[in-house]
Amino acid sequence: MASLSITAPAKTPLQRDWVAPARCALCIIDVQNDFASQDYMLGQLGIDMQVLSPALANINLLQQAAHQADVPVIFIGLATSAAQDSASWKTRIARLGGNPEAEIAICREGTPGAEFCFCLPAPTDKVIFKTRYSGFWQTGLQDYLQSLGVDTLIMTGITTECCVESTVRDAFHLDYHVFVPEDACAAYEPALHAGSLAGMAMSFALITDTSSITRFWREA
Repeated sequence: MASLSITAPAKTPLQRDWVAPARCALCIIDVQNDFASQDYMLGQLGIDMQVLSPALANINLLQQAAHQADVPVIFIGLATSAAQDSASWKTRIARLGGNPEAEIAICREGTPGAEFCFCLPAPTDKVIFKTRYSGFWQTGLQDYLQSLGVDTLIMTGITTECCVESTVRDAFHLDYHVFVPEDACAAYEPALHAGSLAGMAMSFALITDTSSITRFWREA
């Protein structure tokens, strides 16, 4: 059987009012040492973190443009603890032949592995920590967004197919308009990135790019 080839979906041309600063918030997901730095957990396991570099550069551009346009910036990070570890997550790892105690101990709260890297929160940025993939699961994200009065979210971060997509799906279910800049999120494997973008484009989000958003924000 021939292998399935997945290409990233076409980008949706933006209209200015869709991403007007007054209605938007920028979400930056899981740009943390254990996920993005070569010297920390996943890098030490052999994942080449260079694949993330273009997306990280674009996240920084979006953060800068957001600050200039008074768009709220929200850093969402994973912070795990033994007391809150998921039993089903551990069981899944074990059934796949892995080591649950080692693999689940990623981004442990209070450790350097959980610290943000490459793109850092400014004093005015909001920081929210989660214990599962979605930024909305048992966090204060929804309450904070409601306090801002925004209805549109720009979703960025790593990895595309995991925590970014999980948060995008929940945002859509909560009736937010969701935009994903395809060059400001990344997966460790290009096929996973493309497949995730295709799935989100089909049902949950509009796919765009960094320059399209920053252009409107800078003009504003």
